[in-house]
Amino acid sequence: MIILLAALAMQNPQTRPDPRVTAIVRAVSARRIEADIRHLVAFGTRHTLSDTVSETRGIGAARRWIKSQFDSLSQACGGCLEVQYVAQTYGPTTRVPTPTLVVSVVAVQRGATDEGRAVLISGHFDSRVTNANNATDSAPGANDDGSGTAAVLETARVLSRQRFAGTVVYAALAGEEQGLFGGQAVAAWAQQRGFRVEGVLNNDIIGNTRGADGISDERTVRVFSDGTPPTETDSQRIRRRTTGGEVDGTSRQLARYVQRVGRQYVTGLDIWMIYRLDRYGRGGDHRAFADLGFPAVRLCEAHEDWTRQHQNIRVSGDTAYGDVPEMVNFAYAAKVTSLNAAVLASLAWAPAPPRTVRIAGASRPAATLSWQTPEDTANVAGYRVYWRRTDSPTWDSWRDAGLVSSYTFPGMVIDNFFFGVASVSREGHESPVVFPAPPAPRAAAPVDPGN
Repeated sequence: MIILLAALAMQNPQTRPDPRVTAIVRAVSARRIEADIRHLVAFGTRHTLSDTVSETRGIGAARRWIKSQFDSLSQACGGCLEVQYVAQTYGPTTRVPTPTLVVSVVAVQRGATDEGRAVLISGHFDSRVTNANNATDSAPGANDDGSGTAAVLETARVLSRQRFAGTVVYAALAGEEQGLFGGQAVAAWAQQRGFRVEGVLNNDIIGNTRGADGISDERTVRVFSDGTPPTETDSQRIRRRTTGGEVDGTSRQLARYVQRVGRQYVTGLDIWMIYRLDRYGRGGDHRAFADLGFPAVRLCEAHEDWTRQHQNIRVSGDTAYGDVPEMVNFAYAAKVTSLNAAVLASLAWAPAPPRTVRIAGASRPAATLSWQTPEDTANVAGYRVYWRRTDSPTWDSWRDAGLVSSYTFPGMVIDNFFFGVASVSREGHESPVVFPAPPAPRAAAPVDPGN
């Protein structure tokens, strides 16, 4: 029976690309990304504590220019973007000596049928030099994170031409270098507005292809993700110990989704899943979203060069320091941007995922998945069930189950596999796979007083 299911899985229409997504990938322009990065660099410094009044230098000029880009895009698409500032005061802290208003720029493209369901792309536009509190010296921030900000703008240019079932949010964040403040403010903003955030793609340092490790790599991008949500309760963690799922949290499912979509649509780019929230001991803006329980990942170049990050512009010996545009590979940044665009489009065109997914089948040779329909069923054509060996990092086998609310895998012992389910649209777009929640704890058996 397992062989039969595997054979049926090969007939799955998941491998058929959507020509609309293919066109979106092709529309991403390395030339426009280069122009955006160079424009951001021209502000001299974008330090969070820098000038907010000048029209040509500092964080204020940079955020007004970013907003003008979103406003222009909205005008071109008939007002399809709701552009706004998201601001919050932070400090005093070590890196923010006096209370400072940290202002991010957000553009919202409302969904046609389920506007409460949202996917989000972000990059931070603030920059810094060696001294984290130096707000006056030039801090080009071409790669960190002009590249991520350019990815947000270019993705908005390409996707604002389309109409999606779900909402797409484009976020240019400030205050990252001073304490991940922009991510915190926008994550809280999304939660307060009741968005059901199904995916956050945070782009931070996506433009360098020559690493400090001596490796040049134009083909690989890293995707960092949590294994389990930080919002998991103690009781959930205890139950999970007997049911498994240590690498199957919602952010990890999003990372797998990114990898699958990338393999389908973006040629010449390998998606390397890193089983870690972020680089060792470091952080990014996606963390704030994950802390609220939203699926969130960080996209980052495969081989970083730390002489190009958080450095004063200088030459020491044979080494040139500084985050300048001459060290950015714009074609590579465009490739990573096209991955973002493909993933966001696929998610926004897909239905909402199934709810309350459960698994049963202990002590019998037939596992059974069950689930509830999502909030919005208008875009659901059916459900796709997945299974994999417990030592596999990816969902390797699947089949379409139809418009049902449960599916039994005859001959498959629950002990030996992991299972999941996704919603599928008529065009073949699917939600991320939902891993079954641990079963509810059983009531304690009554104690026999005779024992």
